[in-house]
Amino acid sequence: MSVFEIDTVTRKWQKRYRLPYKPNIMIPVKKYLISFKELFYPQLCLICNEHALSKNRQFCLECEGGLPETDFHFDTENQMLEKFAGRVKIEMAAACFFFIKTGRIQQLMHALKYQSKPKIGIQIGAYYGNLLKQSLYFQSIDLIIPVPLHPRKEKLRGYNQSDAFAQGLANSMNIPWLKNGLIRTEFTETQTKKTVIERFDNVAEALAVNRSSSLINKHILLIDDVMTTGATLEACTVKLLQIENVKVSIVTIAFAI
Repeated sequence: MSVFEIDTVTRKWQKRYRLPYKPNIMIPVKKYLISFKELFYPQLCLICNEHALSKNRQFCLECEGGLPETDFHFDTENQMLEKFAGRVKIEMAAACFFFIKTGRIQQLMHALKYQSKPKIGIQIGAYYGNLLKQSLYFQSIDLIIPVPLHPRKEKLRGYNQSDAFAQGLANSMNIPWLKNGLIRTEFTETQTKKTVIERFDNVAEALAVNRSSSLINKHILLIDDVMTTGATLEACTVKLLQIENVKVSIVTIAFAI
């Protein structure tokens, strides 16, 4: 029974026995406090800067509908999976969106990583998880593991953006996720100006598998925010494939073109 139903029953009971009625003033007070807060701190869409539809959304439906989706999760010959051909064995690879410089996804990624908005990752994860459930290629996933940040970098940022995305996926796909399945043992330099080989070498020695015995015989879904060269994801996959009978598939928020 809702609060309003309880209040209605209470009024009838009090009227029947001629008792004074005391309305539940907490309901309108809470409502007005929320409205007052929204007057000064409105929930705005991160893309168009207009009002979002609810406090749990990070962007409005109109902007969400205009985001460049990939449909990679239905295609075993997609551009992302082809990037790993001859490099490392990947079961399947997919990204929710295409990443285009100066585009809407770049705005979202910047807000996710640098503006303390991990809810963006959780929301996109929940959205994409529902799409992945419709694909035969992601039906056998046992565990979700995000690409790790070094503890120093995660402490500075306050969270791991890939882990936020992983949480959203785990919730909507109803699959467990293991935040520290992979860990960074060394603080690596920025990858921005490095070649693919340099990026791989930069990350490979800085990674370690945590609790490897719990990963035996698992099909792992490895998660990252944006895939560019794929060097970081390749290095993570190489580490995971050293575990007995492990299979790896990859999902990211965006794929750079």
